[in-house]
Amino acid sequence: MPIKLIFGALISAAVLTSAVESAADEYHVKGAFVLNFAKFVEWPPEVFKTSTDPIVICVLGENPFGPGFDKAAEGTLIASRPVRVKYLSDAQQAGQCQIAFVSASQRKLSKLLLMAAQNGSILTVGESEGFTASGGVIGFKLDGDKIRIEISTAAADRAKLHISAKLLSLALAAGKK
Repeated sequence: MPIKLIFGALISAAVLTSAVESAADEYHVKGAFVLNFAKFVEWPPEVFKTSTDPIVICVLGENPFGPGFDKAAEGTLIASRPVRVKYLSDAQQAGQCQIAFVSASQRKLSKLLLMAAQNGSILTVGESEGFTASGGVIGFKLDGDKIRIEISTAAADRAKLHISAKLLSLALAAGKK
């Protein structure tokens, strides 16, 4: 899928957030963002053993996204890699993930995830207050009825992740200063 169409999908998801009416809608949008983040991030080559290894998206704790998240990931290819979703109860397992999401309801796991991810190339995504300030790469914030993203380029650099300028500009346009 051309980058313009992918970026358009992210922009559309951001626009749709202006009408977030329930937690289910909120997590539907956040799930779409998490799946699409992989299209705008490059991991160091040593993260994958082979060119066909999957991009593994891990959700720590309970799944806030619902069954549609797994269905959306099923059959998805990003840079010729299949996408797999795993659910983890232990943050120490985050080393097997390229993307690790932890919801605000799993605050204890959030701190453990950030500690476990310190020496890895993991795109950490969270929604607790201060997630990026605590070392997370991408944080979701609710701004009225809109979902915003914050990106810590310092955390991305520490994780040796290259985040595309298009995703960075979306975060900047979404209120990152």
